[in-house]
Amino acid sequence: MNLDNIHNVYFIGIGGIGMSALARYFHAKNKRVAGYDKTKTEITNGLEALGIQVHYEDSVANIPNPFFNYDTTLVVYTPAIPKNNMVLVYFKNEPSFTVLKRSQILGLITENTFCLAVAGTHGKTTTTSILGHLLNQSDVPVTAFLGGVSENYNSNLILNGTEVSVVEADEFDRSFLTLSPDIACITSMDADHLDIYGDASELIKSFGDFSRKVKENGKLFVKNGLPIKGITYGIEDQSDYSIHNIKIQDGIYVFDVKTPKTTFKNLQFNLPGRHNLSNALIALAMAVEYGCPHQQLAKALASYKGVKRRFSYHIKTDELVYIDDYAHHPEEINAVYQAVREMYPGKKVLAIFQPHLFSRTRDFADDFAKSLSQFDEVMLLDIYPARELPMKGITSKWLVGKIENNHKQVISKTNIISKIKESQAQVILTLGAGDIGEEVKQIKQALSIES
Repeated sequence: MNLDNIHNVYFIGIGGIGMSALARYFHAKNKRVAGYDKTKTEITNGLEALGIQVHYEDSVANIPNPFFNYDTTLVVYTPAIPKNNMVLVYFKNEPSFTVLKRSQILGLITENTFCLAVAGTHGKTTTTSILGHLLNQSDVPVTAFLGGVSENYNSNLILNGTEVSVVEADEFDRSFLTLSPDIACITSMDADHLDIYGDASELIKSFGDFSRKVKENGKLFVKNGLPIKGITYGIEDQSDYSIHNIKIQDGIYVFDVKTPKTTFKNLQFNLPGRHNLSNALIALAMAVEYGCPHQQLAKALASYKGVKRRFSYHIKTDELVYIDDYAHHPEEINAVYQAVREMYPGKKVLAIFQPHLFSRTRDFADDFAKSLSQFDEVMLLDIYPARELPMKGITSKWLVGKIENNHKQVISKTNIISKIKESQAQVILTLGAGDIGEEVKQIKQALSIES
């Protein structure tokens, strides 16, 4: 379809992080944009501040009149929306309307651009935002769709032109198979989304399918050790692109990057954790292969501030540190633990974790227990259901029983602050992909008064 002929774009699930980036994009392209979401959030408030109409009741009656014109209206939905959603059912039952998934729209937008795509079960959002920032600061005419809010731009959309696109290639629901990138990377292939794939081997197979979506003369990067052929990258190894001579100076990483042609000396990067170093490396490698100049890339990398809810500092004093992170998979929790221990050796660490999805909790229960047991103290909130119904026996109480730690408990959101205050921890973490992020403001305020 020709998006130039579309005048109205209606989003079902407009408050989702990926959906809202698309809404911002179409609004910037002077399209009329509106949508539905279940809950009013900071994201929807930001959209409404732009003049985008958002309604929160699942009712066809709330759809603005111009969006009933099927000749000029495109309807976009996210698979996270329940199939019985009344607005979605209405549009799907009207054959005259064009109704497409978010991933299909990304495919349409990027097919006529030079597309750089970031795939992997972990690290997509941070890597994409670093890459978008590097290209933008190198004066590339880029549009970057981010799966999180960039601290540099206070947005999940970087819009500096439309010749080049940067996107997250999402493995959920095999969405990334709608893309045909010119340059792509695969950061990781750990088992996840088994509610969709059924088996880890099917997930790995889908990454293989994605690797074959890269254009014939394109370039594919893979983290060293993954079972897919491509340009390799890694830390302190013999990869095609590799990081060496790592130092920490005033809480900042300083390191060298060896490329196939040269070595970049004394690069600086502000985000803690080896996983973030790896994300920075692959973003840098993709920008180098695109053709960005060394000096601009070094300066841009040093100025990168991060993504909200990705190891985001909210309190950082000698007495108390409070960090919030989106980690919702055992490997992501391990990465956060490594970063905290590297930055704050010897300090007592409390992790407050909200499991995300009953199926993920069930599938990785032992791995969750192992990763959470590393912290000095652990508190679990109830499982955030997202798109799922409860599963018998799969609860946070069941999961906490598996954790090998004497300082563990299940708490509720209503007493989260009082429980934190009872702890003697010097480093406090809130972790999870559900609505735990909505507690951050209150926690920060309460702890700031204490400290």
